[in-house]
Amino acid sequence: MRILNKIITVILVPLFTLPISPVLLIKKIIYRPFPLTSISEAGYTEESEALHITAHRGVTAAAPENTIPAYEEAVRLGYYSAECDIHLTSDNVWVLSHNSNLDRRMWQFGEIEETDFATLRTYSYKNGTNFWKYKDLKMPTLEEFLDVFVGSKTRPQIEIKTENYDLLYTVVDAVKAKGMEDTAIIISFDLEQLRVIHELDSRIELWYLVDEVTMDCINAAKALGDNVWLSPNFEKNNAETIRLAIDNGVNASYWTVDTVEDAKMMYDLGVRYIETDKLCN
Repeated sequence: MRILNKIITVILVPLFTLPISPVLLIKKIIYRPFPLTSISEAGYTEESEALHITAHRGVTAAAPENTIPAYEEAVRLGYYSAECDIHLTSDNVWVLSHNSNLDRRMWQFGEIEETDFATLRTYSYKNGTNFWKYKDLKMPTLEEFLDVFVGSKTRPQIEIKTENYDLLYTVVDAVKAKGMEDTAIIISFDLEQLRVIHELDSRIELWYLVDEVTMDCINAAKALGDNVWLSPNFEKNNAETIRLAIDNGVNASYWTVDTVEDAKMMYDLGVRYIETDKLCN
């Protein structure tokens, strides 16, 4: 596998990324930047003041998802928070990637969990918005991600994508090392992971990722602690289930809300936190 990836890196990647390469020209069309829609400029001034917007995987309108430039843009634009996804390498380093494999963004074969960190850092992004503008862009570590938010008003939001439980303390340690116990948000579909993190440090805000809002997930969030939220799938819910969380006193942030009309509808239902790929204040 490593030999094959070496061939790709040394021969195929330079060939496909030449300025005159038709492959690169096509990719520049596919991964061109796109404008964000401002809620305030659309006339919803009340929403721009009251809606707390999370940049899903960073500002992917400007840079590849889960990369430092995407999060630097989120801080620059003043998002409420910016979400990332983390996986463990084979030598137990937390790195940012939505997918567990390397082919989608890096043009390499293999799984992150089967690749050591030193090898991983020899690869760079070959896909994603404006990827060609960021020379030798690497997959960042959790610590590098957190560094972007030090001293800013934007909150780092960390989704744990691996089933590992034994090393969750290292995520908490990374947050505490940056003094972000009261600002970082850790999210997961795995309630047991959130329970472990809550026991390690109850100050860290937790969001329980769910599809549809039900009384079972509401009760599970309540049982875990006062600073445990729900983070439901916007497309899997309706007015009734959205109100269910509100009526039962559980905070919720919905993903992924990408139009001003949907944001307005959510606001009218009482929602004040959304996650998006395409909106900004």
